[in-house]
Amino acid sequence: MKNAKLMLLHSTIQKQSSSNTNRLWLIFISTFFTTAFTLTLITTTTNTTPTATSTTGSAASSVPLPLSISDALLHYAATSNSTHVTSTELATITTAITGCAAATSRCNLLVFGLTHEALLYKALNFNGHTIFLDEDEQLVSRFEQHHPGIEAYDVQYETRVSEMKRLLESARGEFHGECRPVQNLLFSECKLALNSLPNHVYELSWDVILIDGPSGYHEVAPGRMSAIFTAAVLARSKKGGAAETHVLVHDFDRAVERVYSDEFLCRDNLVEVVGKLGHFVVERVSDERLMTEFCSVPDSANSSSSSTSIA
Repeated sequence: MKNAKLMLLHSTIQKQSSSNTNRLWLIFISTFFTTAFTLTLITTTTNTTPTATSTTGSAASSVPLPLSISDALLHYAATSNSTHVTSTELATITTAITGCAAATSRCNLLVFGLTHEALLYKALNFNGHTIFLDEDEQLVSRFEQHHPGIEAYDVQYETRVSEMKRLLESARGEFHGECRPVQNLLFSECKLALNSLPNHVYELSWDVILIDGPSGYHEVAPGRMSAIFTAAVLARSKKGGAAETHVLVHDFDRAVERVYSDEFLCRDNLVEVVGKLGHFVVERVSDERLMTEFCSVPDSANSSSSSTSIA
């Protein structure tokens, strides 16, 4: 026991050690939170501009340019000016289409002829329903391949320009029968009626009908007799939509277009002639029993002008 030694730790030493430990923890904690705050601030500042830019870009892209419009712009930018429609005629057509689009939530546009202006018509009616009809099956196929948004159908016309007088006389004899003004053309036996189109073409209520086809430049060409007759019946037989249908006939200066328009679209419904474009406004018929003739003017008036033109 003599060699035993007693070691005592002074209280000031324990306090100093404890104080040093607490100070180290305080420094560590302060450093950690300072570093975290600094990193957070840097990250937030860095991401602020891209986020704002992304938000702006997202808002801008939420209303994209309709495909039909961009397609038309590219088409006309890449092709030469081969249009056969004058600027004043095109302005009249444009006014009819845009006016319809503004007045109704969904404008129905039917176009006879797949012409150079087809994409423009489709673009003008980008919120509506546009259908093209053409006699050239290969042209329709190629056009649909290059422009998937286009709805087009080929039509088999059984008429010839050389038959215009005979077909007109035949139709006049059937105004109370197969060639009556109001009917479902799908079941019509009238020689001028187009009855082989897709069913929904007959079911839709057309607001604007443009006739710029088929070809009619020579005697064996189909001519536009059936197109004009069909448009006249569709306009009068429509079940819904606006009461009026705007029917625009291009090449109105030619015999077929002028004579058949006078006969079936009626001179009383002609609102303007711009260049070679005749613009008619035809009203639908609520009761087909009230209409047994296409035009309200005496037959002799149209007959005399027509017979003179096609003699």
